[in-house]
Amino acid sequence: MKKIFSFIAAFLICISAFSQDMNIGLLNGPSCIPCAALIENTTKIDETAVNYQIFASPQDLLPKMIKKEIDIGFMPVNVAAKSYSATKQQIICVAVTGEGNLALISSDSKVNDLKKLKGKTVYVAGQGATPEYITRYLLEKADIPVDSKDGVTLNFSIPTNQLVPQFIAGKIENVILPEPFITILEQNYKKKISKIDLQENGWKQYYIQNYPMTVMVVRKEFAEENPHLLKSFIAEYENALTWTLQNPEIAAEICERVNLGLKKEVVQQSIPKANYVYIPASKGKMIIESLLGVIMDSDTSFLNGILPDQGFYYKNE
Repeated sequence: MKKIFSFIAAFLICISAFSQDMNIGLLNGPSCIPCAALIENTTKIDETAVNYQIFASPQDLLPKMIKKEIDIGFMPVNVAAKSYSATKQQIICVAVTGEGNLALISSDSKVNDLKKLKGKTVYVAGQGATPEYITRYLLEKADIPVDSKDGVTLNFSIPTNQLVPQFIAGKIENVILPEPFITILEQNYKKKISKIDLQENGWKQYYIQNYPMTVMVVRKEFAEENPHLLKSFIAEYENALTWTLQNPEIAAEICERVNLGLKKEVVQQSIPKANYVYIPASKGKMIIESLLGVIMDSDTSFLNGILPDQGFYYKNE
């Protein structure tokens, strides 16, 4: 009888192992546009069911990963680095999936250089996020004081999704935006604007490569227990990314169908400008550390001033 029960228990364990789903956490909005094709077309990978769940913010996604309800997710670099530390190295970085795509937009056509912002207020998309840190860094490099009468006042009082309507209504004059909000503004604002690309005319004056905005992360336990499944998902994601970049019109239609919160006209125009990439974590370490270093210079409490160790960077071998 004991042998029978042992056999049944072993059988149930095997069934459980083979029936385990893979759960993917996506952020509602532009960061996961390349995943739209996966959501619509990829329900199984290596005979494993794939489930997709969309979250409003990284703060909603992270608890689900900690509870092991989500295996793979997407989030900003600084959130991923904090998560690695906070979870005792249980959430690791798989790859950089999006690079910087910020711009300063001004209704004043004379603002063609950051130095022309002196004495002005600039509204920024997100306090404590990459746009703030990049803005502060570039203003500092341009010798422009921040939050000073002689310099620039940064204002974070308006939610990101309200910045474009406020600009169009003429209530704000200068704003730092990422894609696809830049595209939304350009499509709907009928007057002349000044636009400064903060990558080409900012960051790349000091660094060779662009900085990372979004990364793919995975639970370390899942990666260790399912290396082949993770590798297969990575391959599927890379294929979806390539297809998205080559077919922006169709990809935009899919994004609208799967409810990523963006209109197809905006998605189609923004895809070529959004800097979607796939850089394996081990190869992206330098650009990740460059951004994290800038954040540390601005916020001395960030990660207690210590960069993530080598364990943060997943090795896809």
